[in-house]
Amino acid sequence: MNPSTRRSKLFLERLAAEVLVGDGAMGTLLYSRGVPLEANFEHLNLVGPEQVRRVHEDYLRAGAQVLETNTFGASSLRLSTIGLEKKVRSINLAGARLARSVAGSDIFVAGSVGPLIRPRGQDRELAPAEKAEVLREQMEALAEGGVDLFVLETFPGLEDLELALALAGELGLPAVAQMAFMEGGVTRDGVSAEKAARRLQAAGASALGANCGSGPRELKGVLARMAAVCDLPLSAYPNSGFPQYHDGRYIYLATPEYFAAAGKEMAEVGAALVGGCCGTTPEHIRALSLALRGVRPGGRVGAGPAEPAEPRPGVPSPEPERTFLSDWGRRPVITVELDPPRGIDCAKVLAGARALAEAGVDAISLAENPLARIRLGNMALARLVQDETGVEAIVHVTCRDRNLLGLHSELMGAHLMGIRNVLAVTGDPVAVGGESGATSVFDLNSIGLLELLSSLNGGRTLFGTELRGRTGFLTGAAFNPNLPSMEGQLRRLEKKVAAGARFVQTQPVYSVQVLETLLEKTAPLGVPVLVGILPLVSERNAEFLHNEVPGITLPEEVRRRMRGKQGEEGVQEGIAIARELIEAGGARVGGYYLMPPFGRVELALALIEVIRRSRP
Repeated sequence: MNPSTRRSKLFLERLAAEVLVGDGAMGTLLYSRGVPLEANFEHLNLVGPEQVRRVHEDYLRAGAQVLETNTFGASSLRLSTIGLEKKVRSINLAGARLARSVAGSDIFVAGSVGPLIRPRGQDRELAPAEKAEVLREQMEALAEGGVDLFVLETFPGLEDLELALALAGELGLPAVAQMAFMEGGVTRDGVSAEKAARRLQAAGASALGANCGSGPRELKGVLARMAAVCDLPLSAYPNSGFPQYHDGRYIYLATPEYFAAAGKEMAEVGAALVGGCCGTTPEHIRALSLALRGVRPGGRVGAGPAEPAEPRPGVPSPEPERTFLSDWGRRPVITVELDPPRGIDCAKVLAGARALAEAGVDAISLAENPLARIRLGNMALARLVQDETGVEAIVHVTCRDRNLLGLHSELMGAHLMGIRNVLAVTGDPVAVGGESGATSVFDLNSIGLLELLSSLNGGRTLFGTELRGRTGFLTGAAFNPNLPSMEGQLRRLEKKVAAGARFVQTQPVYSVQVLETLLEKTAPLGVPVLVGILPLVSERNAEFLHNEVPGITLPEEVRRRMRGKQGEEGVQEGIAIARELIEAGGARVGGYYLMPPFGRVELALALIEVIRRSRP
């Protein structure tokens, strides 16, 4: 039996007989010692190993019996954002060897593996096989470096964690599976403590529990619920309370004494491995070690609180009695996009909305800071449009501008204002607009936003907390048919429909062939698809859209037709191209999403007449 195997076996034996003390936060200490937040902490394993070594040594002296490697974010998925994806193996190998060199043969080394979080603003979902490869690359390097076990931590969802547990089994090492639970004992992905415990035990975890999240008090409640439904050893790595922002930095206010007392309470409800997450220091671990000396994990007692119902993404949204789609299939449904103004004077937009209302448009679609450029808030404008015209508004909601907390609040507020139609979009990154000093958020992508909207329609937050009421949003999704192959976009659209989308608005279409493929491929989804039409007005306009606007591609023939044209000649040619597309679609197209450029509502009015003439 090699040394690592002996230590792994000994770890499991001791976990069953006593409470082991883990270490505390790595990033908190590195930051307090001068490493800037924008630095990559994991890269220090290669470029600043002594700084990492000193943190391990300080936790060892404080009484930690399990040292975690400095590799939480050392997957290719995370490292690729800073160009270090080729160094995954070397960073993880160095991280394992650094911890091992400090731990010696008496202290356990846990390979830290964090969740597979996509880089912000990236929409593409990784297939399970791709995720497994990302995890395998990191975990194999940690195993080679001599870790005794894995700590799989801060995972929001079960599927990725189950993949990691399977890989740990293949590598022959025990794994502690930890999820991050929010208020109410559910993860960000809506997984309850009870469901997590059952699934993770079945997936082969050696121990399971929670880390990070809302602090010691909430985490203790999570452990009690887990203890009621499983018999595995439990682990707990809470934050040092809630952080407060002071003088340019986040300060965690829980004292070492309070933290140690909370750790002892966690041991009493069954925790066999207790350490610290964000904000904890060697002082916290020293106090914890003294409090847990000679303590055994508490026995499992009774059934915990009833498992809360979990949000059910994809449940059809309760719709109002009549919506802008109510006449779908009987006549062409027409929505028109208007951009909110760059300032606070919305007279022009409201005048355009009134003209569209008189023309009988079904809904007015209001973009949110398109191309990541500052404009008037579309929710307040939507309320004005509805009040002044009686026409329903569709508000675009992006994931770029608000965090998950803000999205919940804004959407509940939108419902209160009488807004019922929401188009969920990921949004262009701030880099597109170049608004200096602004940052992109992207806590969710468009699919996650649709799941949030479906949860609110079901009367719960995305975390499962009861709302004491429910929203009534009719939710929509965007679709880009202008790629060489639509297959990837179609797979995403299927996921959007499964997450709750009840209508689709497409990017502008300029090719009859693309239109025919679009209609054929989206028909099986069974949701209304409004075909995007953006009339061109000049060669310059056409080239700008083709070369600079994400999601818009013009066929070479269309670009040729617009070449050299401007003024009234350009407008007429653009209308002619749009008219030919509308006529080619005929009765197969159930609705259109018109996007008049530069707020020129008269172009939308002209196309409305074309649509009505084509469908008597």
